[in-house]
Amino acid sequence: MSEIDQATGIRAGEELDADALKAYFHEHVPELDGQLEIAQFPGGASNLTYQITVDGRDYVLRRPPFGSKVRSAHDMGREYNVLSRLQPVFPYAPRPIVHCTDESVIGAEFYVMERIRGLIIRKDLPAGMSLSPDEARQLCESLLDVQAELHGIDLDKAGMHDFGKPAGYVARQVNGWSERYRAAKTGDVPDCEPVMAWLQEKMPADKPERAAVIHNDYKFDNVVLDPDNPFRVIGVLDWEMATVGDPVMDLGCTLGYWVEKDDPEPMQQIRRMPTNLDGMPSRRELVERYQEKTGFQVDDFDFYHVFGMFRLAVIAQQIYRRYVDGKTQDRRFASLGMVVQVLNGACERVIDRSAL
Repeated sequence: MSEIDQATGIRAGEELDADALKAYFHEHVPELDGQLEIAQFPGGASNLTYQITVDGRDYVLRRPPFGSKVRSAHDMGREYNVLSRLQPVFPYAPRPIVHCTDESVIGAEFYVMERIRGLIIRKDLPAGMSLSPDEARQLCESLLDVQAELHGIDLDKAGMHDFGKPAGYVARQVNGWSERYRAAKTGDVPDCEPVMAWLQEKMPADKPERAAVIHNDYKFDNVVLDPDNPFRVIGVLDWEMATVGDPVMDLGCTLGYWVEKDDPEPMQQIRRMPTNLDGMPSRRELVERYQEKTGFQVDDFDFYHVFGMFRLAVIAQQIYRRYVDGKTQDRRFASLGMVVQVLNGACERVIDRSAL
């Protein structure tokens, strides 16, 4: 099966200064000194990702989106530092190469890492790939098992203790994402106040003793699969929101993306992964496997599911706000207000039937 994650032309308004990059690499990074070509990966809606080809060798450059005001969500230095500490103990993390803090080079901080070549699954299976129900389940189990492996990393061995504050993590997440939503709200989306109030009321007890490295956006299109064995994960990408915190909240973020085949039609329309195929495990089945793999109890399942979907609504709204304000011209973002409405409705449905 061929590689499917191909870089293409650069979107209008998101060009990089190739001459400035080449000069910077020549002076500071011998590994990247050579004939330079730049392309852009079409996926992703947050940090921008480019393919940097130097004398036929491919690398990946990451930089914040144009027009973003949320610097904490696009901290290149922090993401580079996470990879630097994590890669020696978690082989799925790409090798970081250089972090540039001089914004005069391309107009923003950026970093470069190795490129892990392989299959990346997005909304649907790639052309030429089909899965039996048993294979679909095997694929999802592999995805979940690597997440559980991440959550089992020894914080001392990784030197990751200073990357987060486990005590109070859940409350900070609920409060922080609520504040971000209110700050990014536009007049054509729901206020989400009932959902935010429910999350505040149903917040589970703090469990700092199970602190772990968490990815915070773990899903199919952030993992790379072996082209010769698509049931084997060989890379995990997009570490911009990684931290140390409650691992079950990380699972909740994954569950927020998990659209089952029997979910309502509006959720099917915003589906981002092929989790509606026959054989794909349900959210409940994922939770059961996660408990077996980690030993962590996932009480208050509805809370984590609602949090995961609400967090996605906030991310969508922040990007939509940039589009509404004219900070980006990427037409992919024009429909994100509708996505916010659908996710808010899904949260309310879970809340209405929840026994919490």
